[in-house]
Amino acid sequence: MSHAPAPGSDPDTRAPAAPAPTAEPRSLRLEDALTAGAMALLALITFANVIVRYFTDSSFAWTEELSVFLMIVLALVGGSSAVARDRHIRIEFFCASGTAGRRRRLAQLGAALVALLFALIAVVSVRVVWDDWRFEETSPGIGVPQWWYSVWLPVLAALITWRAVGLFLQRTRQPDAAYLADEAAPAPERQP
Repeated sequence: MSHAPAPGSDPDTRAPAAPAPTAEPRSLRLEDALTAGAMALLALITFANVIVRYFTDSSFAWTEELSVFLMIVLALVGGSSAVARDRHIRIEFFCASGTAGRRRRLAQLGAALVALLFALIAVVSVRVVWDDWRFEETSPGIGVPQWWYSVWLPVLAALITWRAVGLFLQRTRQPDAAYLADEAAPAPERQP
C-alpha cells in the first residue's frame, strides 16, 4: 500500500521516517519480566505496609526484609539487562573517541572485565550460600533460612556473567566498520 503525498507538499521536503526499532533478543523477556514482577511486588508490599501502619500504628515485620531482598534482586536483574543491551555505565570520553579499532577493543575490555567481576562474585557467593546453609543461619526479621535469600546472588551474578560473555563475543565478531557507523549516524533529535 502506497501513500500519495499531501496536496501541495513536496515529497523531498518531508521529514525522514523514524528509524526502525532494533529487535532485542527474546531472551531479554526473562529480565524484563523479573524486573516488572519485583517492582510490582515491592510496590504492593510497601503500599500494604503503609496502609496497615496508618490504620493500626504498627507494621508488618517481614516487609523490610523482603523489600531489601527485592531491591537487591532488582539491581542484579537490571544489571543483567543493562549488560545484555550494552547500556551499562562507561566513560564516554574514552569510549567514543579514537579509532574504530580502539573503540572496539575498549568495548571488548569492558565486557571482559564485567564478566570477570561477576564470575568472581558468583564463585565467592557460593561459599556464602554454603555457610548460610551449613550453619543454619536464619534471617533477622522473620527467621526463615538465610540461604533462601543468598542463593540468588550466585545465580544472578552468573546470569550477568553470561550476558557479559555474550556481549564480549558480539563485540569480537563485530567488524571495526560497525564502530565507524556510530560516528556517521546523526544524533537523534530531542522532542520538546
